Amino acid sequence: MSVSATPDFQSAAMLSRDQLLHLFNRFSFVTSQPDVKRRISDAVQDNQEAVAVTTAIQEEIFLEMGVDPRFGIACLGKVNMVYENDRDLMIHFYRFVAREEMVCEEAELGPEEFAERMQFQHELHEQQLEMLKHMRKFHQDNQTAIFEKLRQQMVSANFESGASIMSSEQIQEIVCGQL
Repeated sequence: MSVSATPDFQSAAMLSRDQLLHLFNRFSFVTSQPDVKRRISDAVQDNQEAVAVTTAIQEEIFLEMGVDPRFGIACLGKVNMVYENDRDLMIHFYRFVAREEMVCEEAELGPEEFAERMQFQHELHEQQLEMLKHMRKFHQDNQTAIFEKLRQQMVSANFESGASIMSSEQIQEIVCGQL
């Protein structure tokens, strides 16, 4: 199946699902290549925005696909609206967005600091998972109270990463206060 733009889709002002999936997959592949990572990193060292380079890469992929890059980039801004009911495509789209953010962050931080950040995020995720497992032991009303307290904690901490975790003791205090 061809991924080039058909006049029907361009006149409808949107890329097809297959075209978007091709872009997402190709972008992931291209940005995982060492020479492309170096290209983005070099641009950051030259005081260019990493996102400008990733956008240029997307435009190059659109050209490979036979799609006008301006049209393709404009379509990316409409994916949420046009495909909001296509759960699978939306998952791929959010992975694509996350991939772009990670590529930019890696270029801006450098490989060592980026690896440290990823390790921190992994550990934070593990702690959050353990907290959620612990919370499942409690009644739904208690879980709601815990989530509300967690939300308040995150807001007061300006959404710092560490604020998204509660210890077993903190959870127990909330539950005991609910009884």
